[in-house]
Amino acid sequence: MDLATDDVLQMKNVRKEFPGVVALDNVSFEVRRGEVHGLMGENGAGKSTLMKVLAGIYQPDSGDILLRGEKVRFQSPRDSLQKGIAMIHQELNSVLDMTVAENIFLGRELTVPGTGIVKRRLLKEMTREILQQIRSDIDPNRKLRSLSVAEMQMVEIAKALSYQSDIIIMDEPTSAITDREVNILFGVIEELKASGKAIIYISHKMDELFRLTDRITVLRDGQYIATRDTSELTQRDLIQMMVGRDLTQIYPKEDIEIRDVLLEVKNLSRHNEFRNINLQVRGGEIVGIAGLMGAGRTELVESIFGARRADTGEIRVKGKPVTIRNPKDGIRNGIALVTEDRKLLGLNLKASVKDNIVIANLSAYTYLRQIINFKAEKAAADEKIEQMNVKTPSRNTIVGTLSGGNQQKVVLSNWMLTNPDVLILDEPTRGIDIGAKSEIYKMISRIAKEGRGIIMISSEMPELFGMCDRILVLYQGEITGEFSRAEFDQNQVMACASGFRKGEAVI
Repeated sequence: MDLATDDVLQMKNVRKEFPGVVALDNVSFEVRRGEVHGLMGENGAGKSTLMKVLAGIYQPDSGDILLRGEKVRFQSPRDSLQKGIAMIHQELNSVLDMTVAENIFLGRELTVPGTGIVKRRLLKEMTREILQQIRSDIDPNRKLRSLSVAEMQMVEIAKALSYQSDIIIMDEPTSAITDREVNILFGVIEELKASGKAIIYISHKMDELFRLTDRITVLRDGQYIATRDTSELTQRDLIQMMVGRDLTQIYPKEDIEIRDVLLEVKNLSRHNEFRNINLQVRGGEIVGIAGLMGAGRTELVESIFGARRADTGEIRVKGKPVTIRNPKDGIRNGIALVTEDRKLLGLNLKASVKDNIVIANLSAYTYLRQIINFKAEKAAADEKIEQMNVKTPSRNTIVGTLSGGNQQKVVLSNWMLTNPDVLILDEPTRGIDIGAKSEIYKMISRIAKEGRGIIMISSEMPELFGMCDRILVLYQGEITGEFSRAEFDQNQVMACASGFRKGEAVI
């Protein structure tokens, strides 16, 4: 469809400062009716800050916002919502002990006049109708705590749609949902676009941006770089605009000497999650684990680390059988786990960079069991900040204020201080921009070069193909295929991820 020439939204010369940081430096941005407008940039470029200004979460220090040609200023998220702007946040904002229906209509509950009694039946019916728009059969009565991350993400999408807003901001909306749900969401976006809604779409997934968007705006270091029609751009153009340089080699895979077996798993099983898993990891080797969401990938590595307990099977470290009942056992046996959700499980977002770096190895910086050697702590943190190139004003900066890429470097620093023989990485670059990804990949290669074994889970096939020496594929808790680097083939791997055994599928 032809885009309307009038802008439904204009943001002019928006500036926002935080202590010691200029997050937005006179940024301008505009969106038309009936378009999907991509917003791109590395972590820390200012994308989320700009959208939080639009959503009323932050107030700008200067600059103007024009909505349908009229100047507005939002004092709160409620102001923004009432003006027809809804936001799907990258970080889920669900109330876990409330139901799906209660979350979607939180603060907008329908009540019997004069009584304050909530019309729960009507609320559930309305929730079902909204969920049907996104082809979801989630029960409105379910507590959020019982949902998977993917289901919670779908509830957040439904909540945004329930406001019937003219402008919908989608911040990494597909980061935690299945391929089927992604396709449903894309269909919903096309319907919203056809009805004249404006969609602002933030994603690090370039294939999504090229598939969905009409135009793309790029920010870098808090500054506006350019707005271009998507049809005029290539991925190379976009990367250069985002990072200010040409990333000629995103995956720095090196030929590394493969050494002795560090970790061996034999017939490991856990009820309803995975069965009879056998795998080996050698020093210097990066072993990828592929599979669709729900295949049992995370459950498997958490059992190897000790965050879950396997029912049967054996784990050997450097040839010796070990008993791993909890994460402490895992760490003691030289295993480290970088979790899938760094904000929920990998970091204390309200603590400093220093405290997050040393937490897994705190006993090394204490004496008499309770007295902390602060000097040693600081020295260890400073060494890792430099080694991992963590961009932070100081070691005392609150880690929650850092960009996603730098937060992930802090998580890696924390686990590398434990000096692990085997490092497990669960979606190590999820929600991280292309420039930060390249840095993380270099760190992973360096860790492998030190002779450590690495297990890497990823939902991004190019990442697995670019970084791994071998790939194991899981389907419904079973290994359906193992591929050496010479055998890597996207169709074959996807066939195994869909339930075929290696060699069975006719591609």
